Amino acid sequence: MLLFFLLIKLPVISFESAGEQFYLKEKAFELSWIHSVEKEEWREFYERDGGTLVLTETHFKTFGAGVPSDGTILPSDDGFIHMQIDREMENMNLTVSENAQTTIRSGGREIQLFTLIDDYETFQISVEYIHLWNYVGGKTL
Repeated sequence: MLLFFLLIKLPVISFESAGEQFYLKEKAFELSWIHSVEKEEWREFYERDGGTLVLTETHFKTFGAGVPSDGTILPSDDGFIHMQIDREMENMNLTVSENAQTTIRSGGREIQLFTLIDDYETFQISVEYIHLWNYVGGKTL
């Protein structure tokens, strides 16, 4: 039985910056920030699928530079344009700032990423398989 606990690994979404690591145990999260030019909220929705992250959908107010051009527009009535993306990625780098109010929402919680690291520092976000003892005792978001 002890061997089972030593060998088992569980998937998490890892947020790593300057050697500090936080784990998100949920399978999905919403990433939001304030766009630097438009001064409007931008939202992206991610899911963990096996060992990859999938950008499933994005919500924004207006078309412009940086808006995906290969997604499918979805019906919406909340003042945002909803676009289905379904783009897989092994990892992503995310620069956070208090100015942009970089935040994630998951499992009914809101985590202000810009309070966890210095302004304009970067999180590398990826899917990792961690040992059970890290899953139970690691730093979680």
